[in-house]
Amino acid sequence: MEKNLICYCFGYTEEDISRDVLENKGTSLILQRIINEKKQGACNCTVNHPLGR
Repeated sequence: MEKNLICYCFGYTEEDISRDVLENKGTSLILQRIINEKKQGACNCTVNHPLGR
């Protein structure tokens, strides 16, 4: 079964995010990590995402 990749820069799947929300009482710490990394310039969606976004 192919994983549903959500974040092409950091490799997070739909399953990772769902588990994160359950483990953190409805809040995604992964989302906060992605936001922080983007602020640091570590996101490269235009290259990593197949649709360039």
